[in-house]
Amino acid sequence: MPKTTFRSTLAAVSLVALAACGQDPFITQSVPLDGFSAAEIFQRGEFELVDQNPADAAFFFGEVERLYPFSDYARRALIMQAFSYHRDKDYENSRASAQRYIDLYPTDDDAAYAQFLLALSYYDQIDDVGRDQGLTFQALQSLRTVIEVYPESSYARSAILKFDLAFDHLAGKEMEIGRYYLRRGHYAAAINRFRVVVEDFQTTTQTPEALYRLVESYLALGLTEEAQTAAAVLGFNYQNSEWYAEAFSLVSGSGLRPEAEGDNWLNEIYRQTIAGEWL
Repeated sequence: MPKTTFRSTLAAVSLVALAACGQDPFITQSVPLDGFSAAEIFQRGEFELVDQNPADAAFFFGEVERLYPFSDYARRALIMQAFSYHRDKDYENSRASAQRYIDLYPTDDDAAYAQFLLALSYYDQIDDVGRDQGLTFQALQSLRTVIEVYPESSYARSAILKFDLAFDHLAGKEMEIGRYYLRRGHYAAAINRFRVVVEDFQTTTQTPEALYRLVESYLALGLTEEAQTAAAVLGFNYQNSEWYAEAFSLVSGSGLRPEAEGDNWLNEIYRQTIAGEWL
């Protein structure tokens, strides 16, 4: 059998639907599965996938691998099983099948897709920023593997986009906690969270607000030099943002100007940005 990639296998599923014409092409009446060929069982898996029964599809693809482990169909069935489990939102089994594919066929054309599916099994479970972010970290690690190990694959670009979104998601978690502390007047704790965003998540969309919240927090503590410097960094990098307009109003309302002052961690960041070495 000629080598077939996941994309061509998945495309063939639509042909199964056309050929079936609404009828089940797989006869199971009192005949054990081992009485059918690998091709026939594989076709049944395709039929179940088209018929929106991904859990059943995963079962039949698994049976191909179990009954015909050394066939080319077994290789194809394993990646289709991982895909079917993912379609069924059975992320743990999808991840297990994808990892097994990577372990068994590391140089195969579909290894990149298997790694991408593994990453998606974490990424698609990322909850709102109010939840624990352990899955986000795991998604980032797996997406990084796609980007670094398979940079020329068709999945690398999508992995980069999802990596950026997951990274922003983690920054959002820090912001949520920081705002919580800020609302309750725990300014030092709030500053620690906003500083993490500015130093570790500076490429995310959360950074402008983090700098503004630093202005708020430092002014509340009477640390005017830090507040001025945070406003200066914000103005230098995000002058047209609403957060800079708000920060400028806060600073000027206190009789200050947004400029680098004192010897503090923000002043070091300001010097780096002026030098074109943003963090």
